[in-house]
Amino acid sequence: MRIADLEEVDLHPARSELKGILKRILNDEVPTDDEISILFSAQGREILLLGQIADVIRERQVGSLITYVVNRNINFTNICTKRCRFCAYSVNPGQEEGYFNISTDFFRKKIEETYPYRITEVCVQGGIHPSLNFEKYLEILSNLKEIDPSLHIHAFSPQEVTHAAFTAEKDIEDVLREFKKQGLGSLPGTAAEILDDTIRKIICPNKVNTSDWIHIIELAHELGIRTTATILFGHIESPRHWVQHLSLLRRIQEKTRGFTEFIPLPFIAKNTPLKQDYHLNLRELSDLDYIKFYAVSRLFLGDIFKNVQTSWVKLGFPLAQITLTVGCNDFGGTLFEENLTRSAGGSFGQMVTPETFQEMIHQLQRSYCERGTLYNLIC
Repeated sequence: MRIADLEEVDLHPARSELKGILKRILNDEVPTDDEISILFSAQGREILLLGQIADVIRERQVGSLITYVVNRNINFTNICTKRCRFCAYSVNPGQEEGYFNISTDFFRKKIEETYPYRITEVCVQGGIHPSLNFEKYLEILSNLKEIDPSLHIHAFSPQEVTHAAFTAEKDIEDVLREFKKQGLGSLPGTAAEILDDTIRKIICPNKVNTSDWIHIIELAHELGIRTTATILFGHIESPRHWVQHLSLLRRIQEKTRGFTEFIPLPFIAKNTPLKQDYHLNLRELSDLDYIKFYAVSRLFLGDIFKNVQTSWVKLGFPLAQITLTVGCNDFGGTLFEENLTRSAGGSFGQMVTPETFQEMIHQLQRSYCERGTLYNLIC
């Protein structure tokens, strides 16, 4: 719904406390952490109201345009030593179903498959394979540049950066500088999961901790390497952790202005170790909860995170379309291959064509435009 006149926004269904917060947001006030907690407590019709207000704010901040990127996702190994409990994709070293390939031919074949669609970005991430070292990460970058120098390389999570630095006994800054020199365009802000070490010790105890993740992201921003920002929500965490995570991202963005977008990622539990550990109290989120999360993300972050991206991979197309009416303005990427979500039990994740993006956006009576990784428009 597009609402040009704020007087048309009906605040009646909300309880008075929530209503007051929404009125202040409509007056361009940034809500406090306590107020965001109240928004996350919304139920029933209140959630629909949050979405309505978030849509107004989205229109005000970025207009009606919905963007997408034509990209190719490449996972070069599923062998990983980190054994994160939310992940159903990785296998331990030595398992027969594991694979590892960073050859030029491997990447060339992946990219050649996308030639009819004119991709502008290649997104590269992999498990932490025992034989991976700093030199091999550089080899991946040089292979990609050899195949197509015009592609923007969006690669290597903070966990992978940490591993590269460890194997080379180098400072993180030196590794990032060398990656950038060799062609790295931007960094995925993944490996964030929930930025709270009490949660991380349960779901990903072998990964970088919160302070290290922040350090790597801020260093990247200082060096002119833009990153995304993510959250993995809907497992053992609580809304208190959501607020903490979003507030932390906001503080980083206020300091560096280095994030390109915020991407909330709903947790897919089906095949994961977390799901199999029944003693853990997994959160069971509904579609309304997902709508609420995306709406609150716009209401809290939209003034400095102009771009809030939905996740068709996690949500499926119908629900992803709905999130584009409650604060999101970006549909994400074509991907061509996405293994992590499907391994966890998701039904989507392989690929979507630009034409399909365009049709779904047309159904919302909104305009669309292809973008680059850094949100340069390619209309």
